[in-house]
Amino acid sequence: MKNIVVLSFLVFLFSCSTTHKINYTTTLNGHEKILQGVINRSIIESDTSFPWFTSNYKYAQPAIAAIESFKNKKNDFSLMVFGGTWCEDTQNLLPLFYKLLDASEYPTKKITLVGVNRAKQSGVDSLSTKYKITNVPTFIVLNKKGEEVGRVVEYGKYNAIDKELGEIVEKVK
Repeated sequence: MKNIVVLSFLVFLFSCSTTHKINYTTTLNGHEKILQGVINRSIIESDTSFPWFTSNYKYAQPAIAAIESFKNKKNDFSLMVFGGTWCEDTQNLLPLFYKLLDASEYPTKKITLVGVNRAKQSGVDSLSTKYKITNVPTFIVLNKKGEEVGRVVEYGKYNAIDKELGEIVEKVK
């Protein structure tokens, strides 16, 4: 009996966790799926609603300097990324971002990917409000203390998010 009570408590505890909650919302026309909440790459890659990820990943070519920055500093920072599966900019840039991470062997456990709806709301812990998200994608570099070091919004100032992220990462202490 004691084991059943403990097991029931653990099931309840883990079912209440919102840390990795994923909410799927479908637009009115039913042609587009919007992921909202903390998500991950495998969810996007495995869902046939998002063929853009694989096709855009195939052609992405991250800058060598950015790859080197990520390799050299990978223990010094983490990343918070906000994107919209409905957003063309996210569809173009998120695959490039992941190609950069793959090329630099950056640990996936240090990435928090947050899906937002068209109102730029994540639906989880007010993350989009906390980080003042107004446009997506937004790539945020955080130091070891969790403080923001820099961010790239949409295509950034160079129209090359990989280059700009590499420069931000290079400044991390």
